[in-house]
Amino acid sequence: MAVPTRRSATAILLSSLLFIASSTTSQELKLPNLGESSTSMFSPEFEHQLGRTWLRIFRSHVPTVNDPLMFDYLQHLIYQLVRHSKLEDRRLEIVVVDNRTINAFAVPGGVIGIHNGLLLWAQTEDELATVLAHEIAHLSQRHFSRGVEFQQKQQPLALAAMLASLILMATAGADVGMAALSATQAATQDSALRYSRGNEQEADRVGMQTMVAAGMDPHAAPAMFERMMQASRYSNANRMPEFLRSHPLSENRIADTRNRARQFPKQDRQISLSYQLMRARAVNELANTPEEAVQKFRGELEGTPRSREAAVYGLVLALTEAGREEEAILELDGIWSGNPGQLEYIIADAEIDMRRDRPEKAIEKLTTQLELSPGNHPLTMTYANALMKNQQPHIAEEVLVEQSRLRPNDPGLWYLLAEVQGLSGNIVELHQSRAEYFILNGILDEAEKQLNYALKLAREDYLTTAKIRQRLRDITRMRERMESF
Repeated sequence: MAVPTRRSATAILLSSLLFIASSTTSQELKLPNLGESSTSMFSPEFEHQLGRTWLRIFRSHVPTVNDPLMFDYLQHLIYQLVRHSKLEDRRLEIVVVDNRTINAFAVPGGVIGIHNGLLLWAQTEDELATVLAHEIAHLSQRHFSRGVEFQQKQQPLALAAMLASLILMATAGADVGMAALSATQAATQDSALRYSRGNEQEADRVGMQTMVAAGMDPHAAPAMFERMMQASRYSNANRMPEFLRSHPLSENRIADTRNRARQFPKQDRQISLSYQLMRARAVNELANTPEEAVQKFRGELEGTPRSREAAVYGLVLALTEAGREEEAILELDGIWSGNPGQLEYIIADAEIDMRRDRPEKAIEKLTTQLELSPGNHPLTMTYANALMKNQQPHIAEEVLVEQSRLRPNDPGLWYLLAEVQGLSGNIVELHQSRAEYFILNGILDEAEKQLNYALKLAREDYLTTAKIRQRLRDITRMRERMESF
């Protein structure tokens, strides 16, 4: 059996990168590219590095969401599923993409991406879990590595033409891509598409097993797939024959999923308030203006929303963002009394205090909550923001430095840390924090500049200069990996 080289693996991964990145910048509604790629047949460490390199490149191409509450929710849900999956390497990295299209993807090395637009279409937590469990299955079943092996068995020219045509579909439009694809050999097309469909069917089956083991309702899977199919019918995107979609969603696939779900008892699960609150956050993130979001939530409240409490919460966020804090606090009081410990409401209240130029009140409330939940990431980030607004950047820096040890791969944390270090006058550390932010976003030239600035300022400090020089060497290795793409 031919063993795939690293260069061939990275070439295939690059095609996935271009396909996903171009999809995420499109404003058209598209079917999700379920399972763009997954774990590989390489060593776990090589696979891990491959995924992290891909993620840095990806972040440099697309807008991502800096929302600690949403990130923590998705992380918790994904790990809840992973605990009941067949995935062995559980070093996961999650990225939330700021895009209203329905999409999720998995990349070798445990990178899982979710568009916040997916939350607008998944009506329940179990429907969202359907998509996430599917992606986890692509990882656990090693579909990427098996795909590399399969593609090496195809004629090289036909394989190259197919990869190129898929990229053209994503960048130049379906018509151009279809014309290119028609030039490849029909037999190769058919075998590749059959292989892709087999992966999708396996991911559907294994993903449903994961959902059942996690105590979720498997009947949410056909419901979610039907909603995706309905969304595609209203899409303005160029239509292409179903069998040419890289990850087809067909009536047959929906029927198979429905029949598979019937093998399991239906789970009568209560509506997840936490999920509905995250959907409200996604609506606010994707609204063109705060006032647009205000009108949307007021409209929902005039009808029968799935969760009235979540709709009120969404209205609170929109009113706060619109500068209507007095209205926001009145709306918040109406739901907070029934759930005094709800983290989302505590943070919303603190953010209203900050908007009203009362950061000291926010600090007092958040300090109490952090005593109950030390290290909680959304609370900690909000607390650091309040300290910064209260002219206490030195304390905010201490808080964030400690948090960075727990969350070293969070770009938003490094961005905020650099900001408070600038306010506290810690310029050497400011440049180092900026460098970490740029590294995570794949902007290595700028990261290198920041470290060189820090090196000049810290030349009398042996330990600091040694640390900076090591990080510069790390960047050299990262650049070599990225350039290999």
